[in-house]
Amino acid sequence: MERKTGVYLCAGCGIGEALDTAQLESVAVQESKAPLCRTHGAFCSPEGVAVIQQDLAQEGVNAALIAACSPRVNYDVFDFGPDTLVERVNLREQVVWSQPPQHEDTQAMAADYLRMGWAKIRKLAPPEPYTNPEFSKTVLVVGGGVSGLTAALETAEAGYPVVLVEKQAALGGFTAKLHRRLPSRAPYRDPEPPGLEGMIGAVTSHPKIKVYTCAEVKKTSGGPCLFDVEIARNGSTIQERVGAIVLATGWKPYDAAKLTHLGYGASPNVISSVQMEDLAKAGRLQRPSDGRPLRRVLFIQCAGSRDEDHLPYCSSVCCAVSMKQALYVKERYPDADVYVLYQEIRTPGQAEDFYRRTQNEGVAFIKGNVGAVHPQGDGSVTLEIKDASVNDPVRIENLDLVVLAVGMVPTTLSETPGGDEASILNLQYRQGPDLPALKYGFADSHYICFPYETRRTGIYTAGPVRRPMGGALSMEDARGAALKAIQCVEMTVRGASVHPRSGDLSYPQFAMESCTQCKRCTEECPFGAINEDEKSNPILNATRCRRCGTCMGACPVRIISFKNYSVDLVGSMIKAVEVPEEDEEKPRVLILACENDAYPALDMAGLWRLNYNPYVRVIPVRCLGSVNLVWVSDALSKGFDGVMLMGCRHGDDYQCHFIKGSELAGVRMTKIAETLGRLALEPERVKAEEIGITDAHRIPQVIAEFMETIKPFGPNPFKSF
Repeated sequence: MERKTGVYLCAGCGIGEALDTAQLESVAVQESKAPLCRTHGAFCSPEGVAVIQQDLAQEGVNAALIAACSPRVNYDVFDFGPDTLVERVNLREQVVWSQPPQHEDTQAMAADYLRMGWAKIRKLAPPEPYTNPEFSKTVLVVGGGVSGLTAALETAEAGYPVVLVEKQAALGGFTAKLHRRLPSRAPYRDPEPPGLEGMIGAVTSHPKIKVYTCAEVKKTSGGPCLFDVEIARNGSTIQERVGAIVLATGWKPYDAAKLTHLGYGASPNVISSVQMEDLAKAGRLQRPSDGRPLRRVLFIQCAGSRDEDHLPYCSSVCCAVSMKQALYVKERYPDADVYVLYQEIRTPGQAEDFYRRTQNEGVAFIKGNVGAVHPQGDGSVTLEIKDASVNDPVRIENLDLVVLAVGMVPTTLSETPGGDEASILNLQYRQGPDLPALKYGFADSHYICFPYETRRTGIYTAGPVRRPMGGALSMEDARGAALKAIQCVEMTVRGASVHPRSGDLSYPQFAMESCTQCKRCTEECPFGAINEDEKSNPILNATRCRRCGTCMGACPVRIISFKNYSVDLVGSMIKAVEVPEEDEEKPRVLILACENDAYPALDMAGLWRLNYNPYVRVIPVRCLGSVNLVWVSDALSKGFDGVMLMGCRHGDDYQCHFIKGSELAGVRMTKIAETLGRLALEPERVKAEEIGITDAHRIPQVIAEFMETIKPFGPNPFKSF
């Protein structure tokens, strides 16, 4: 079908007052040869939308170039269905709101953006979604504790089939081992029974939930809606096709045997909080060594937690667990002396009144650190404390029991009978069988924007395997992960991507006749979406792809492209900019801005009316990882005096929505610097800058500093070629 593109220039929100719209019409009609161009006071209004709809219906227009506000707003207003291509030109936030009105440089900026938009829409092709008749909407839940049970039940209640795999013979996980659980309902003062019988019954009797106990996942291949899972159970292998996976394998206590400096192992009356829970559940709240009643008990908080030699993080619930267990002692022995030795008391959630109740029951809280633990010949324990409240050493003697509040360790790996660690999901990815994890073992994710998502598309984590949390929060967390799994299968069966480019119907396509088998695309993909055959040719797992374009940026021979995003498309936008001659003394700088953080920051700078240098031209990119070095070459060959890459923070606390994009861009920039040096161009003409979505206030300064950096070098010597 022949394409007919209409250009729609909005004059609202101050655009008409700041710009010469007649001159922009000339750019559209005379320069770009647009067959139709209209100006309206507010195209986002019902009347403005009607103008476009009328052209679609009566004028044969099937593509609309709308020069108005940022593409990040009014997205639904300008959605005219799958048969109409729409491209947005940002005249409001990044021109008239960030530049002085009625100025020739402001006008030139608007005209360039219109030219760039026209170049882009000419190259756009409607995406063709990836579909497969064998797609499955079943959700696999691994782990039968409170998180897994909740995820399975919520998913099934939403109408989706569930397969639940639990390693143990019974469901319930760690919660089933508790004597009582922490308060989960108002007034949040009283420990509660575990209360899992009803939930377990609801799961096992639900018609949409298939439960495998005494089972393990032996192999997971494929991707969202095409995961093929092998489940080993009682010597047999079961095959399941699933659409998404929720990993809810919970936690295990930190090994108290490593806490010898706190007396563990030196006396049977120094135990862990897990052992204390076992004693209470068994009805044996007595001194372990000889069964004597408990008269003096002390709990040591942060036993191995918040300690660089053990667990550097806080495990969230340890303080409340010790309060609960202190109440066990007080209920059984009302006259007992009970102490809690703490660094800081932390009661997240609704546990503040629970803390007050513990104090009112006579439990003494001592702020300080353990100096030494001395087992005595009569079975008692003496504790030396560095008391922070009086700044003097304190000695507590005749303790019948010392309880170490050990922290949570996530079970992202399974423990074999021999004590070794093994994979839980056994993923068939070239990057390895396990989920990428943070240095503390928790499953990695973009913890601010996408807390449930792992680096493996379609696999979500819930509960303490994701971060330390108690039972009530684990249930809430599981509901969130279940919802994400449902969103994943629904988006995937439509051929659309999930987070963060939700709804994108494109996916990478390969011109294999030119592939050099360099394997950079397979190695640099953050999500394992590309495997390779025996000849090192890339093989795409389309449903794993999150459409970041990192593979496109990595490819040295440019054989990878998307229908709506390609090396040629962005290159055409760069070449559409009018670069002034050298004697005009108006430099041009190209900004390739990450659409997730830097581009919104630029929008916000406009919203705040922060003026910045008018000589920059911004092109949003899916991720800095998608930036192909040929774009830098194109810009410099065109006569741009400098190129800036604006993207997310990288490193251990990365903010990149696609995990490694900014980091990869930095590595690639070192290579372009070498190339520039050989061309007698200063490497400083190209710079990568970390700009987060909260850095809008920095935009003018960052741009100004870069302009000052390149100013001494003079105009780009390629400007006149």
